[in-house]
Amino acid sequence: MNVLPPRQVGLSAAEATLRLQRDGANALPSAERRTLLHIVWETASEPMFLLLLTAGTLYLVFGEALEGITLFGAVLVMLGLTMYQEGKTERAIEALRDLTSPQARVVRDGQTVCISGEDVVEGDIMLLAEGDRVPADGMLLEANGLQADESLLTGEPVPVRKVAAADDSASPTQKTLPAPPGGEDLPFVYSGTMIVLGQATARVTATGPRSAIGRIGTSLGKLETERSPLQKQTAILVHNLALLALCLPLVLTAIYGLLRGDWLQAVLAGIALAMALLPEEYPVVMTIFPALGAWRLSKEKVLARRINAIETLGATSVLCADKTGTLTENRMTVARLQMESGFLNIDYGAAAELPEAFHALVEYAILASAVDPFDPMEKAFHRLGDHFLADTEHIHAGWTIARGYCLTPALMAMAQVWTAIDGAGHVVAAKGAPEAIVDLCHMDASAQLRVRAEVDAMARDGLRVLGVAQARYPMKPGESWPEGEHDFDFIFVGLVGLSDPIRAEIPEAIRQCHEAGIRVIMITGDYPATAQAIAMLAGLQAAEADVLAGDELSKLSDTELQARLKTVSVCARIAPEQKLRIVQALKADGDIVAMTGDGVNDAPALKAAHVGIAMGGRGTDVARESASLVLLDDNFASIVRAIRLGRRIFDNLQKSMSYLLAVHVPIAGIALLPVLFGWPTMLFPLHIAFLELVIDPACSLAFENEPAEADVMQRPPRSTTAQLFGGATLMFAMLQGLGALAAVAAAYWWGLGHLPEPQARAFAFCTLVIANLALILSNRSKNGSLLVSLRRPNKTLWLVAASTVVMLAVVIEVPVLLQLFRFDTPPPLALLAVAGIGVLSALWFEVVRWTRARAACNVDSANA
Repeated sequence: MNVLPPRQVGLSAAEATLRLQRDGANALPSAERRTLLHIVWETASEPMFLLLLTAGTLYLVFGEALEGITLFGAVLVMLGLTMYQEGKTERAIEALRDLTSPQARVVRDGQTVCISGEDVVEGDIMLLAEGDRVPADGMLLEANGLQADESLLTGEPVPVRKVAAADDSASPTQKTLPAPPGGEDLPFVYSGTMIVLGQATARVTATGPRSAIGRIGTSLGKLETERSPLQKQTAILVHNLALLALCLPLVLTAIYGLLRGDWLQAVLAGIALAMALLPEEYPVVMTIFPALGAWRLSKEKVLARRINAIETLGATSVLCADKTGTLTENRMTVARLQMESGFLNIDYGAAAELPEAFHALVEYAILASAVDPFDPMEKAFHRLGDHFLADTEHIHAGWTIARGYCLTPALMAMAQVWTAIDGAGHVVAAKGAPEAIVDLCHMDASAQLRVRAEVDAMARDGLRVLGVAQARYPMKPGESWPEGEHDFDFIFVGLVGLSDPIRAEIPEAIRQCHEAGIRVIMITGDYPATAQAIAMLAGLQAAEADVLAGDELSKLSDTELQARLKTVSVCARIAPEQKLRIVQALKADGDIVAMTGDGVNDAPALKAAHVGIAMGGRGTDVARESASLVLLDDNFASIVRAIRLGRRIFDNLQKSMSYLLAVHVPIAGIALLPVLFGWPTMLFPLHIAFLELVIDPACSLAFENEPAEADVMQRPPRSTTAQLFGGATLMFAMLQGLGALAAVAAAYWWGLGHLPEPQARAFAFCTLVIANLALILSNRSKNGSLLVSLRRPNKTLWLVAASTVVMLAVVIEVPVLLQLFRFDTPPPLALLAVAGIGVLSALWFEVVRWTRARAACNVDSANA
């Protein structure tokens, strides 16, 4: 428990501000953040821009100044567009950095406040509890059963005990170094280490680079993450396209120069083909989609600590969720008191009176709780006492804690020894699982049966039940405290039933999970009957056979547990360490597992799950740092929204990649075909630059803004082994591209036979641009028709489309631009034909889509 010594009021806010200005932020050097200059340099170093600069330089060298200047202007426009995209991504990442900034609880002006870890200053009073990461080096003023994991500094994984300093009067600005970390019974804590047991208060002695971790130059800001399967697939595709972009243009340049003797045009045609093949958009998409996806997740109260988890979300097949605070509101209220003499249902709206017979039960429940509680159950006990027992002899404001016994896996109960101010010796209060309290009280068989029946009755009403016991301990001078609670002579006082209402949105969220093919398993430390009652309210059809208790789980082998979990929807009386076995059994059965957790002991399960989800509100730092996602509002419904968003992000990423693959086919093809067929060159670098102004925002911003498909939560989970570009998806994209290439090639062939070359080039280029827009529209929906996709809102996409049409109209109407693009305005009928070809191109894609859907239906019918 966090007992703040009365003399410690902490720093004033003004003094803390002065020290922060003097010493700087409590932070260690981390990975350098990208500035505007960095983004400009990285963008200008891309092969696409280097090719444009090369083409512009060649125009200038050979006396075509207007073309060269225009191409340099196009470089600046593309640079600005890329910087906007990169800047938006960087702002999203920066917002996520702010959310992930570690928090610290300190005392300022005598009040406990939660601040960013970077704002902790020397002299601050820190409040530390189990699961916290220590924000700065400090000297312990108070310590209650404190143990710390200092392996970050020592390499030793065994936690070490901590004790309070014998003399806490030393100046907080002392320059003497504390003892090195890793020793037992030291009064120091160190920045970056983890509190694994107990609570304490400490005064900060060093921050930032002056701390122990700062002196050895360790940085916690750098995280190394393994590339996801999707990133690996994309890298292979980019590598293959890059090889093509390197080899084919060289071949084209050689053939063109040897056959026609015009080496300037040969080099420009080669550059155009290289630009057409260069896969520079793929890395952009793989950067923007996850970053903006993580930003969108944060808007849904879900923080992505590992962006790769977004990819896995859509494949989740089993979701293991804690009950308290995740499915419920974590608003514990004492609803029933049960003693041997009878029970009492609590009505807070009634007069503030409580029958005398129940006073002792409330009194000892409070004495077994923290003075300034963080746990919702302990807060409920204090509210009950404040409401009914204020100003009575049962509230002991002047008593002090002499000894505490923490909850352990072996004994699910905690006890506190109090020193009474009236000299009556020491009073011991204990609370915990009813069976643990019964065990402490050494009750006879008949009493145990009575308590068991009372617990069952309260559990069937959905109440969480705790037992309460009390004892006296006449400690003799020089005698040490007992090692464990069993050494006290406890007397059973009674049972307390607490209610925690289900969140209103939970039944609908669970229904959506079931429709999406996701099993939901509720995991709780509650009594099985309580868990079953809550599960029914939440929408989990939990028959008695669907409930797996912790004691049953401990008796099952791994193979038996794997089989048992196939039918389980509720796991009750589960110890935190048993969560890991549950995750491993589900993974062994081929499931993709998401697991929630909040405690120190949940960390192994969170790390083992495909998607570990920690609680942001009540979770410990250990749990948060082990998890892939953090629920900022601790709400199960946010997980479901995150899964929906994860599926949407993956869908849109697949659409964007398919579009990119398709659009490069006609561009590369129309750069190559004129050489093969002896036609005049159609595409020059300036034309490619124009097309890039359409492709870049379309593949990134427009597709990223696409709304979710109507059936996104009616599909079964996606297989993690399915390739993004494999099979039908790759074939569909290639067919789209070949269809567009056929339309553009036919338009150019016809134009060369019926129109002057500049008009034929303009006619074919307009066809290429309109076919590009048709590709965008066709890829908006995976399964729906073009008519359906046209009705779906996407302001960014329509802005891109409208801007493209306007730019194209300007190019074919303004004389200077016509000269630059080597165009001449096509006849009106030819422009109408361009629109018709665009419509036919879209209809062609619809025929392909309909054929694909028909084939899928036939397969499903055959399987049925």
